Amino acid sequence: MPDRLPRRLETPPLARSTLDRATSLRTDPVWLDEAWTRSRVLVVDDGKALVAGDRLVLLTPDEAPDGLRIFLGVDPEGTPHFAVVAPLPPTKANDLVRPYGVREAGHILSSFEAGLFMTAVAMANWHARHQYSPATGQPTKPSHGGWIRTTEDGAQVWPRTDPAVIVLVHDGVPGEDGMCLLGSNVAWSRGRAGDLPRYSCLAGFVEPGESAEQTLVREVAEEVGIHVSDLRYVASQPWPYPGSLMLGFHAIADPDEQLNPDPEEIADARWFTRAEIRLAMSGDPAAGFAVAAPSSIAHYLIRRWLDEF
Repeated sequence: MPDRLPRRLETPPLARSTLDRATSLRTDPVWLDEAWTRSRVLVVDDGKALVAGDRLVLLTPDEAPDGLRIFLGVDPEGTPHFAVVAPLPPTKANDLVRPYGVREAGHILSSFEAGLFMTAVAMANWHARHQYSPATGQPTKPSHGGWIRTTEDGAQVWPRTDPAVIVLVHDGVPGEDGMCLLGSNVAWSRGRAGDLPRYSCLAGFVEPGESAEQTLVREVAEEVGIHVSDLRYVASQPWPYPGSLMLGFHAIADPDEQLNPDPEEIADARWFTRAEIRLAMSGDPAAGFAVAAPSSIAHYLIRRWLDEF
């Protein structure tokens, strides 16, 4: 059985990876060719993989389809693991195997398999966006186990991760009277829990010349029109949509300050009590709204606020 996440999460659900990336082996083509023959293979397509219950479906090399091959790393027993970017294998109507994305399945997987899934999806997304050199426009091809793309003249393109901040704004009040501020993005026309509107933490990408803290203050002001203070870094989590590192914070604001949501980004922003948040996180439709998925760092930041204050 995979290691289940406790109620009080020690780390964000997708920051638990125990994958040994074996970076030095990426430059050894002889080893990579031999490792493929005894590997386990995760097929990913459009951000999804096959999941059976709480386990990823891993194939043998003979079972794996043709496609872009990426060396992910090795497990504690030394078994190599690869990703192949290709259409997912067909499933039977009566089996328990289903295609899922990181959002839906990341939090139920073991720490090792969560790392596999996150890395495979992030790398597949990077390859899809870098078929050509951004400097010269020349076509690129994968090398170094899928961790570099190279042009014909030898120029190299490396994977990149874009920093973003995400913040749970609260009023600093302990106990059940405490409140937190969540927003509903314009893009979420329907929540992921039926017809319930979905609310989550405020977030945004770090711009050139900014620190993470400056980004946080700016994004909150731009998205809901209020000021925050007492910024506290909590934790980070990778997020492969399309290739980000989410830097999670808590911050304090005054619930009496007028909210002015940016209509281009935020459909609604509200302060919620702890009782309201607990009801929504239990999945009870009586709450009238849904919160961020359990695999997200937003869910983690909200849970930490519930547990700590």
